Amino acid sequence: MIGGLNRRAARLKATLWTLAVPPTVWALHFLFCYVWAAVRCAKRGPTETIGDIRIGIAVATVVALIPIVASGYIAWAQSRTEGDPPPHNASTGPDRLRFIAYATLLLAGLSFVSVLFVAAPALVFTDCR
Repeated sequence: MIGGLNRRAARLKATLWTLAVPPTVWALHFLFCYVWAAVRCAKRGPTETIGDIRIGIAVATVVALIPIVASGYIAWAQSRTEGDPPPHNASTGPDRLRFIAYATLLLAGLSFVSVLFVAAPALVFTDCR
């Protein structure tokens, strides 16, 4: 089952659009979390607890991590295509694929950590102050 998933992920076409998916998901998560918290706190007042805000941010975090992890997995599978060892700086199709896949893998890791850092204030603060 895992082997079939790896083969399907490796067959997907890597483009610059795939490179932009993880940071775009992080940016949308960032925007949602801070707008959601600001609107909810503006309606309630500074001393209200943020229990439902935490739940919303937790759900948004899980939803954002799913495409980031999927993108990282696909990039990992594509970066493991057979061929010459690194550096992948030749102007051939497989080298471009591995380069974009490796860059996407690094961006997916950075975006994963960034999403967790965006959600971290919801764990620390207890009210809207």
